[in-house]
Amino acid sequence: MSMDMSLLPAPAVIEVLDFEVILARRVAEFQELCEQAGFDYSLLLESDPAMKLLEVQAYQELEMRQRINDAAKACMLAYATKTDLDNLGANYQVYRLIVTPADPTAVPPVEAVYEDDERFRERIQLAPEGTTTAGPVDSYRLHALSASAEVADVGIDSPIPGTVRVTVLSTDPSGVPSEALLNTVGGALNAEKIRPLCDSVPVQGPEIFETVITAKVYRYEGPAGEVALANGKIALDKWLLKIRKLGKGLPHSGIDAALHQPGVDRVEITDPPADMLCTKTQWVRVTAIKVLEEVVSG
Repeated sequence: MSMDMSLLPAPAVIEVLDFEVILARRVAEFQELCEQAGFDYSLLLESDPAMKLLEVQAYQELEMRQRINDAAKACMLAYATKTDLDNLGANYQVYRLIVTPADPTAVPPVEAVYEDDERFRERIQLAPEGTTTAGPVDSYRLHALSASAEVADVGIDSPIPGTVRVTVLSTDPSGVPSEALLNTVGGALNAEKIRPLCDSVPVQGPEIFETVITAKVYRYEGPAGEVALANGKIALDKWLLKIRKLGKGLPHSGIDAALHQPGVDRVEITDPPADMLCTKTQWVRVTAIKVLEEVVSG
């Protein structure tokens, strides 16, 4: 399984920027030069025109350094986005898939919809596995994800020797792959140059468990508590999107971590009644989210 690049430490080449630090350095350099020239600028007031000029220069330097940071990130797989990511993918002969083709005959014309950055990033990360036949797990995963942009996730396991079972989760909200999608993935994995000779590779849809999330958030009174509740709902949506994968399940700890924002006293989870655990052939579909609130005194 490919590593989670979000867990990588920040690269040393990315500079931490601080406008006040840059300004203080420029002021000190300016005062030193003035002293050498015989001018006394030891008391540099905020209203002084020289101070305004130094502030402008410091801001310009900040922008320049931020541009350097952005350029450095654009060269890294963990940070690159959009066309920068496309160019990194080209180094591995991996190209962004089309989700919905363009329709120039429509009124107005419809542009093509392409694979999102995160899914494309994972395929680039898996690209070295594609130099072999689909023997390793990550090689099967790469070829399955590359078969169609409708593949949201892939589970690979071997229930019996000689059989590699591939489970496909669809990008459709239901998660259920169509027969056409299963056939597309199966055709890609069973190609002569992809599948090892001795492997049998059945392709199937996942076993899906449906549930709702019901939780009560005990928040502190006042604006801070209201913000905490709103942030918790946003965090929960983001977390659910992140774990929309086979085998991830639905643990209470994740729900609690998302909703338990600063300004929240505690979280009570009613549904699901317990952690929902899954195998690589299973997926939990959340059909509804209900977050109740109760205000408590700090």
